[in-house]
Amino acid sequence: MNSKKSLGMVLKTLAITGSLTAASLSFASTLTVSSPQDPGSWDPIDTFLVNWASVATNIYDGLTYRGPDLKLQPGLATSWEQLDDGKRIRFILRQGVKFHDGEDFNAAAVKFTFDRLMGDEGKKGPQRSNYSAIDSVEVINDYTVDFHLKAADPVLLTKLAGYGAMIVPPKYIQEKGEDFFNTHPVGTGPFKFASYEPKVGIKLEAYANHWGGAPKLTNLNYRFISEPSTAVAELQSGRVDLVIPPTIPIGMITTIEKDPNLKVVTTISPTVYALRFNTKNGITKDEKVRKALIYGVDRQAIIDSILGGQAAQITSFQSAISFGDDPSMTPLPYDPNKAMQLLKEAGIKPGTKIQIDIRGNDATFNEVSQAVASYLQIVGLNATIKPYETNVLLNDIIPAGKTGEMFQQSWGGWTLDYDNTAYFMYHTGEKWNPYDSDPALDKQLESQRSITDRAKREEILQSIAHYTANRALEMPLYSLNAIFGVSKRVKNFTPVPDSRLRLTDVTVE
Repeated sequence: MNSKKSLGMVLKTLAITGSLTAASLSFASTLTVSSPQDPGSWDPIDTFLVNWASVATNIYDGLTYRGPDLKLQPGLATSWEQLDDGKRIRFILRQGVKFHDGEDFNAAAVKFTFDRLMGDEGKKGPQRSNYSAIDSVEVINDYTVDFHLKAADPVLLTKLAGYGAMIVPPKYIQEKGEDFFNTHPVGTGPFKFASYEPKVGIKLEAYANHWGGAPKLTNLNYRFISEPSTAVAELQSGRVDLVIPPTIPIGMITTIEKDPNLKVVTTISPTVYALRFNTKNGITKDEKVRKALIYGVDRQAIIDSILGGQAAQITSFQSAISFGDDPSMTPLPYDPNKAMQLLKEAGIKPGTKIQIDIRGNDATFNEVSQAVASYLQIVGLNATIKPYETNVLLNDIIPAGKTGEMFQQSWGGWTLDYDNTAYFMYHTGEKWNPYDSDPALDKQLESQRSITDRAKREEILQSIAHYTANRALEMPLYSLNAIFGVSKRVKNFTPVPDSRLRLTDVTVE
């Protein structure tokens, strides 16, 4: 071969290689997401946090999956059948699926996941009681499992689509240990773990062998930015492509919308906000006082003036899209005279102090709580606000019963079923119910869990909503839309009501 021809072939080869490299690079894309909170552990049984699910929905799969349309569909199970009057569910599992570490997904992995959840390890976290209907998981063959239930659970199939029910790898956990798994998660989802820096961020990479197809993104990075103004500034600068709820304060929506490179995307959400009462200690031990506080605050005015139309008033601790909401219920009206009358009847002197505990990084709710405090001042109470770092409030203060008279409770209600809220909020002994014990309420909560008759179950859930409202266990405030700040470089983004973002189809230009 002469030198000219040889040189020509070399140059042609280099050109082809270069074009392939350029093409490969052109398809490589990274989405950077601002999340307001580091959950602290990536183990599915360790958390209840929406901000965990916003990340982990991309790392893990459940047996079922619920997409943005809120319809339940196959996940790691291709089909299921309810047997024995709902007390047994048979799942046919998806074949050929591997965990990110190469381990096979099969019936043994499903059994391991739920034995672990319902066993000693699960006792340490908040998820176990959500799946308490499960008695045992039986392996029928490598790709068939039977769930044997203590009682029928009409919400279980939805629960299997998230949080504690995410399927985990047995060998990996057994070999690496629980602590390692907390910070080095492995699942079967469309993105695999790359690195994690506590309080800073977590980085994921596309998992090309995902059973649902490879993601269009190459990298998915999450940055933990608790300060809303910082998150918005990073979005404006282009260092962040997407800011997820509940970061964006209502007051910053206009700022984002004025930027030609950004947009605000909102959708209805099951997320609700309330100020719950300490029913065990202090002046809020008295039901009459609790009702006085509700009468004393104009919640609709707060929604109109602070939340800019992005919220709706609630009468119980659930949104309008929750199964169990009773649209005929009406909230206690704003009536400061009635509030002062009830306080006087309860023997509460003017100037009595009352403490409101809130999450310090929630700018919007900070404004809301300031307004609540102002209204309570009008009816003669000296209301003060005590902000906490979110994880401290949620993990140390509320569960230990160390709050003031009122404390912020935000709840995702991701199953769109009131049971998932009410049982955790009101049943005796639950983590989010540190103060109250009501045998009659416990009985109602327990009774509806095993009823498969949808109409009868809805009747009981609505009765629970009325009962808790009559006892004034919280000051119900509002359900807030899910608000996303999005760079216009981001394409194919679909907002989801429950913030469980699956970013498989998203691209970045």
